[in-house]
Amino acid sequence: MSGIDDLPPLREVIEAHGLRAKKSLGQNFLLDLNLTARIARVGGDLTGAQVLEVGPGPGGLTRGLLAEGAAQVLAVEKDARCLPALADIAAAYPGRLEVVNADALALDVSAHLTPPWRVCANLPYNVGTELLVRWLTPAAWPPPWESLTLMFQKEVAERIVAGPGTKAYGRLAILAQWRCDARIALTLPPEAFSPPPKVHSAVVHLTALPAPRFAAQADVLERVVARGFNQRRKMLRAALKGLAPDMGDRLRAAGIAPTDRAEQVSLEAWCALAREVARG
Repeated sequence: MSGIDDLPPLREVIEAHGLRAKKSLGQNFLLDLNLTARIARVGGDLTGAQVLEVGPGPGGLTRGLLAEGAAQVLAVEKDARCLPALADIAAAYPGRLEVVNADALALDVSAHLTPPWRVCANLPYNVGTELLVRWLTPAAWPPPWESLTLMFQKEVAERIVAGPGTKAYGRLAILAQWRCDARIALTLPPEAFSPPPKVHSAVVHLTALPAPRFAAQADVLERVVARGFNQRRKMLRAALKGLAPDMGDRLRAAGIAPTDRAEQVSLEAWCALAREVARG
């Protein structure tokens, strides 16, 4: 019996089902159920909430979400070996856990959950950033989710919350902070996981804003920012020269010195530049 429910401790679950973590799937399992419950609480009161979880593995975070009161959890697990362990959790929480054996990158969540839902996940390292970018760049805003509580390698987490003038500041910070409030909620040492990764991890909490922080056309902003940071050592007049023949003038109109480099430019200024580029 564990500290948060009547199910066995996670080490016993992993041993009973032969769930050795696979590096090819980016798996690192959290074993401390008190910690998984703490992560579940980062997103606020879960009473009555619908939650999407990606990569539940043996179900440590899943159990935390359910124990904290989530009304419905959709757990998307690619590794079929984990399904029996997750089925045991579903039986302990009748009608509140749906497990889908699928690739989260290909799943239509709207067929299972009704907006707005929350996302809470210890993301597999090999797809974490791609999933985040997809959640941050839907066809329309506000998105169908209201918050994201996500585990990343600490280095990735720092890129999400980074400010101008820092080495970590880049495309991911712009995409996240344009449409969300983002913060690092807690950091975890390697020994919190099985097997221990070589790096520290961090939980990032992002709350969707009703509208973007500054006016800009999403596809133009993404294109301009990607071009600028792909050549971040270059001055922006050189890095962006292919976007418009009068790029120097457009940079100045946005309040950006043509000799600036990408990491020096604030989110507001990037949005101003996107508006200038969108003028055609």
